[in-house]
Amino acid sequence: MKLCVILCLALFWVELQHGSCQQAKRRKDSGDNRNRAGGKRGKMRQPKLKEGGGRGHSLLTQVLEKGRFLRLGQSTVLAPGNNVELRCKGSNIGWSYPSYLDTFNDSRLSIIQSDKYSQLILTAPSAADTGQYSCWVIVCDGRECQKDHEHVYASHIYFADKDNLFVPSDIHFQIVYLRPDKPAVVPCRVTTPQSTVSLHREVPPEEIPANGTFVNYDPAKGFVLQKPAHEYQGVFYCKAVAKGTPQISNKYQLLYVEVPSSPPFVSLQSSSSLVSGGDNINVTCSVIGEPDVDVSFTWSFPGQGQRPVRIQTSWRLVNRGRGQTTRITQSVLGVEDMETIDFGKYFCKAKNQHGETLVMTSVMSK
Repeated sequence: MKLCVILCLALFWVELQHGSCQQAKRRKDSGDNRNRAGGKRGKMRQPKLKEGGGRGHSLLTQVLEKGRFLRLGQSTVLAPGNNVELRCKGSNIGWSYPSYLDTFNDSRLSIIQSDKYSQLILTAPSAADTGQYSCWVIVCDGRECQKDHEHVYASHIYFADKDNLFVPSDIHFQIVYLRPDKPAVVPCRVTTPQSTVSLHREVPPEEIPANGTFVNYDPAKGFVLQKPAHEYQGVFYCKAVAKGTPQISNKYQLLYVEVPSSPPFVSLQSSSSLVSGGDNINVTCSVIGEPDVDVSFTWSFPGQGQRPVRIQTSWRLVNRGRGQTTRITQSVLGVEDMETIDFGKYFCKAKNQHGETLVMTSVMSK
């Protein structure tokens, strides 16, 4: 009996030892999975994500020193004098920037396109260069290319200058037209968005409060008059303050306009409808329209290409009373020493941004 008990205890002890060895082996195997060769612990690596946008992706950034990049927000404040390099990803990129840089063919601006990105470089920027800079992807289908409106990136860059709180302009007295059907802007833009800016009438002297409803201020645009009216007419200026002496902007002449936006309203009149050979005539094509809307003229007349004629175009602003201002644009065609070939129908086509109008008059022989 005792012998059986001893044998059972011996077998039980052997089983316990075997189980302990298996657990130790499992722990060791598990540990081997967590360690690289050489006994060092390996870190779990996350899969590397690709940049969004795919082919043609564009991103507006500023290139900083030592190869660093800064993604630009809706507005950016920079110091004048330091060269600026902007970059957009993409193999075919379009740019826009303050228009006066194009007007004066400014050599300080250069654009370079490479295989993977385009860069805009502006050397020695000043307060006058304050404005919106944007880039976009150009998508081409065969020979036709167009702007990809889903990949446009823009930033309004302020070149902060304590000596020029307002963006300098060559126009020292500017006309602003007030229309009842759309907001008007008094464009006193600033170079420092933190400036405190106010709008003032010259005569009678008073400040026009920016209440956020009818009048509000946008440092990138100026004062926006949401519902222009007769009482806003006159000479105005802006005043800005930013940690120092107040500065005054250029002056603005605000004129109220009440002419509908439409194709030209044209009248055509000859100095005489019945003339004799050897006489001189003038045929006048007149358009009454909005003060700041340009009009172009095209003439068709007898003897065209065979006889020399004189064409002169001019325009002037006219006060129609009750504070309303319109623009009269005229093109005068003159024919001297009338001949048989000059008699017949004279056509004038006037064109503006809203459309075109064709009118006709006849000049006959007596």
